Amino acid sequence: MKMVATGFLVGATIVFFIAKYFESVQGIYWASYVRASAEAGMVGALADWFAVTALFRHPLRLPIPHTAIIPRKKDMIGDSLGDFVGENFLSEAVIRDKLERVGVSGVVGTWIGRQENADRVTSELVQAARAAVMVLRDEDVQNVIESVAVRKLMEVPVGPPLGKALEGVLADGAHKRLVDLVCDRAYDWVADNQEMVLRVVHERAPAWTPRFVDDMVADKLFAEIRGYAWNVKTDPEHPLRHAVDRYLAEFAQDLQHDEKTKDRAEQVKRQVIEHPEVQHFIGRAWTVVKGMVLDAADDPSNELRLRVRDGLMAFGRRLGRDAEMAAKVDGWLADAACYVVRHYRSQITTLITETVAKWDANETSRKIELQVGRDLQWIRINGTVVGALAGLVIHAVGEAVF
Repeated sequence: MKMVATGFLVGATIVFFIAKYFESVQGIYWASYVRASAEAGMVGALADWFAVTALFRHPLRLPIPHTAIIPRKKDMIGDSLGDFVGENFLSEAVIRDKLERVGVSGVVGTWIGRQENADRVTSELVQAARAAVMVLRDEDVQNVIESVAVRKLMEVPVGPPLGKALEGVLADGAHKRLVDLVCDRAYDWVADNQEMVLRVVHERAPAWTPRFVDDMVADKLFAEIRGYAWNVKTDPEHPLRHAVDRYLAEFAQDLQHDEKTKDRAEQVKRQVIEHPEVQHFIGRAWTVVKGMVLDAADDPSNELRLRVRDGLMAFGRRLGRDAEMAAKVDGWLADAACYVVRHYRSQITTLITETVAKWDANETSRKIELQVGRDLQWIRINGTVVGALAGLVIHAVGEAVF
């Protein structure tokens, strides 16, 4: 493009000398119009060449003032670019408006709801987890678990949280299934141990009582016990069940407020944590987790990996169906983005300014010229053409007036 633009200048120069010859030597009248047009085209080409060149370097390497603008103003351009990006792109209003119009949750939900995409995300997550667990040293992680997690567990009182949790379970009635299971197992045990009841009666009966009397007493006692166990099993409102509920409710209150009960809970907690088997489990916890992650990374059909994928797909489909949830997620994303912009905008724009500041001035000028120079050469071409037309008009007006 430089050669083309320079070719227009050379062409205008050739036409000028030819027209000047015909005008001065041959005395051809119309040649003056061509000469004036070519002369003005030369002036326009040279002026625009100077203007375009002055952006990137000193014309003819002469230190003319207000030339080589980009090399001299490189740092100022970087600062202005950073300010421009910060004010017009990294503003809370712009980001919030863009995220609201895009509807990130809907797009992500639709995309992640497809199995092939969920597989891809799962694979990336598993590989990232694999890289993380491979970097961490087993000894360091186990030391953290034992020294931090266990110590924190020992420091936190276990009674009040357990009492609060038990109180919530009782309020929801979630314990009734466990009570049902205990009652069922108790009845089954009684029904399957008639011989033991008979043996106990015979062992505890006086030696002087006849055998048949002992058998009658044992049968009667077994029938009463089994009947009572049956009533407890089948009657949800049985007094024994209510007694269990009252005991559990009192136990929940004691765990929260009774000092003796809380102390006993702490003793049990320490005994459990200090038990060799529990210590062994704590020591192997990281090894187990690491093994699960590595197995999931190596085996596409691993159950953990499939569960993660199914969870992602379910979450994506829910985002697509549940407008309220999608709106909440969009709001969270917008709030997070605005928080980043509000607190770290200067750091982001500083990245631009510092990067530009590190560039070499001449190299920066050359890169910019390579990007926009082709269009700038059209300015030179247009300057030649427009100058020629302007010169022709000016010469024609002058000849007409004078």
